[in-house]
Amino acid sequence: MGASATRGHPLPLFLVAFALTLALDQLTKALALRTLAQHTFVPLVNHWVGLRLVQNTASAFGLVRAPWLPLAGGIFISLVLIVYVARGAITRHPRLALPLGLLLGGSLGNLLDRLRFGSVTDFIDFQVWPVFNMADAAITAGVILLAVLVLRARPRGKYCPISP
Repeated sequence: MGASATRGHPLPLFLVAFALTLALDQLTKALALRTLAQHTFVPLVNHWVGLRLVQNTASAFGLVRAPWLPLAGGIFISLVLIVYVARGAITRHPRLALPLGLLLGGSLGNLLDRLRFGSVTDFIDFQVWPVFNMADAAITAGVILLAVLVLRARPRGKYCPISP
C-alpha cells in the first residue's frame, strides 16, 4: 500500500484511486460498447482470455439475479463508503485510502451503468468465470486489500483498519 498512504493526509490517494477507477471503468466500458459485438468472443491470449460484450442485469459476477438488489446494493454500498470517508475513516486509518478509493470508484462505476442502462456493461472474459469489467476488478482488489489489512492487524485490537 506504499509509504504515500501512511504519510501526510491520505485524502489525495483516496481521491486519485477513486477518480482513476471510475474514469478507467467508464472509458473501457464506452470502448467496449463501441467496438465489440454483443456476446461475440474476441480472443486475446491463446483463447483463454478475451473480450465479450455482455449487458449484465445480475450482480456479484452474475451470481445474484434479483432485479432490484444490484441497484439497491450499489446505492447502499456507495453511500456507506461516502459516509465512512466523510466521517474521517481514512484520516484515522490512512491505509484505508487506496482500498476505499477502489471500492467507491468501482461501486459508482457499476451504479452509473445500472442507472443509465438498467444493466452493467461487462467485457473481460477468462472463459472460466463470469464476464466482468474494470469496476468489478477494482472492487475485488479493494476487498482483497481490506482483507490483508484486517489479517495483518495487531492482536488485542491495537489496530483494526475498519473500526470507526
